[in-house]
Amino acid sequence: MTLIKSISGIRGTIGGKAGDGLNPLDTVKFVSAYATFIREYIKNTSNKIVVGRDARISGKMMEQVVVGTLMGMGFDVVNIGLATTPTTELAVTMEGAAGGIILTASHNPRQWNALKLLNDRGEFLNAKEGEIVLKLAESEAFEFADIDHIGKVVENDYTDKHIEAVLNLKLVDVEAIKAANFEVAIDCVNSVGGLVIPKLLKALGVTKINELYTTPDGEFPHNPEPLPEHLGEIAALMKKTTSDVGFVVDPDVDRLAIVCENGEMFGEEYTLVAVADYILKHTPGNTVSNLSSSRALRDVTEKYGCTYKASAVGEVNVTTLMKETNAVIGGEGNGGIIYPASHYGRDALVGVALFLSHMAHQKMKVSEIRASYPSYFIAKQKVELTPSIDVDAILLAVKEKYSQYDITDIDGVKIDFPDKWVHLRKSNTEPIIRVYSEAHTMQEAEDVGGEVMKVVENLAK
Repeated sequence: MTLIKSISGIRGTIGGKAGDGLNPLDTVKFVSAYATFIREYIKNTSNKIVVGRDARISGKMMEQVVVGTLMGMGFDVVNIGLATTPTTELAVTMEGAAGGIILTASHNPRQWNALKLLNDRGEFLNAKEGEIVLKLAESEAFEFADIDHIGKVVENDYTDKHIEAVLNLKLVDVEAIKAANFEVAIDCVNSVGGLVIPKLLKALGVTKINELYTTPDGEFPHNPEPLPEHLGEIAALMKKTTSDVGFVVDPDVDRLAIVCENGEMFGEEYTLVAVADYILKHTPGNTVSNLSSSRALRDVTEKYGCTYKASAVGEVNVTTLMKETNAVIGGEGNGGIIYPASHYGRDALVGVALFLSHMAHQKMKVSEIRASYPSYFIAKQKVELTPSIDVDAILLAVKEKYSQYDITDIDGVKIDFPDKWVHLRKSNTEPIIRVYSEAHTMQEAEDVGGEVMKVVENLAK
């Protein structure tokens, strides 16, 4: 069994002894700590907290424990039930709530679940706030409500409100999408996407939908992370049908993968690139992604005479830099679209609507749109080290060795060569250095990553 406590939330496997996984006793402790944090640190007069969940098998059990604990802490709960992560984020602001909890382990397998914690803006807690919650949980200094101050619970479905908000976005061109008469294939991995994505497509005027795995029962039919090696079925479906585009979401619908009309993968890094291309064409401005995301976003941004910036890895770091630079679009290379005109959170619904608008305007096949962007390949490798190795010292030595190149050290060390890059990051959970590299061919990416890995290995001797 596994329980991982981090500043970005609490995740773990279901079952086993208390303290060994994300079980009812552990859930009560961390939810109580979060409620205490909200009461003491969030300057919001609301007594409401929103709770939403994906369709995991453990979701209903977790929901009841979380809702009951929040009521016991004296908070009123707005339980929105089965809902995407971005839906829950939007519900916090729509309700004027003091915070929100999302029950989802994102792309992790079925035995996992997690508590993702939101502030009163419907955004993830930052590192400092996350540390406070962990310390409160460790101290267990909670004060539960007396009989006259136990919270109440109301149930409210926010799916339709989320879809309406997407349709009202200025750059979502519903009329153009309807006129294009697209045929769309989807794979929703038997989670909440199965409830939301077909409804969104119909609201956008798409009448021909070829569905895979839209039953929200939490029985994932394949690895739920939307990577090419897991998407063979929708690729085959694209070839068997006349679908113009395929959309794949993860269990909580904050990541979007796209499949071309010929069954080939668009590439998860290019979801953000394509959407940014559409946004920048109509509203020029700055863009942001993290250090491990493709250089293609920078290239497209500069094509419009705009400025690209890279943040440390982590959604909260991306959104913080987006606010600082007043970015018009940003996100992560894992298919995460963050569009400030909607909200500061990854949102696959927004991604679907904007990409279909882009398709309708371009009047090109999806494979042709993909071919219009600079072609890059990312290799992901790692160097295993002994626990006694000083990883920070090694990263500093790498930084000095490659000092003639552009170096970014806000999150590990990133070396920007003229036509490629290598990013080294220390793992927070194991004695390894993750090595991501990008170049114009996979062989080049692996070679330049391998070259830097040899330097690390030599330094570690």
